[in-house]
Amino acid sequence: MDLSDLLSQDAVIPVLRVQSKKQAIQELAARAAELTGLAERSVFDTLLQRERLGSTGVGQGIAIPHGKLAQLDHIVGLFARLERPIDFEALDDEPVDLVFLLLAPEGAGADHLKALARIARVLRDQATAAKLRASNDAAAIYTLLTQAAEPNAA
Repeated sequence: MDLSDLLSQDAVIPVLRVQSKKQAIQELAARAAELTGLAERSVFDTLLQRERLGSTGVGQGIAIPHGKLAQLDHIVGLFARLERPIDFEALDDEPVDLVFLLLAPEGAGADHLKALARIARVLRDQATAAKLRASNDAAAIYTLLTQAAEPNAA
């Protein structure tokens, strides 16, 4: 699964100014609602419910908030580089500055898990993460994400 299947260039936020985890999720939910036509509140509530199960801050400054929504018919991704790192209650207690939001249809099952794994692989690549952190150009970030670590055995 390529990230280009999940992400469009207009789903990249090169500099997101937020002060907290909740504000970050709210801003991402608003943008996801614009992209999908779903109700912002529905997206936000779904993401918040998932966060209550445990933080989606996976470590190394990366968070992958995600959720499933019945109204979706395909998996949708949204990437944001935060202007300043924030506490995301990550597994390693490090602040987060790279956030990849993933929304999937309720019946996505294995595809949802494959997408999460692919996102984690790309973002955990230290060279890719460093380039993402150094860029504030949406087109450059999109290219980095969709061409990074092309899947060999995926």
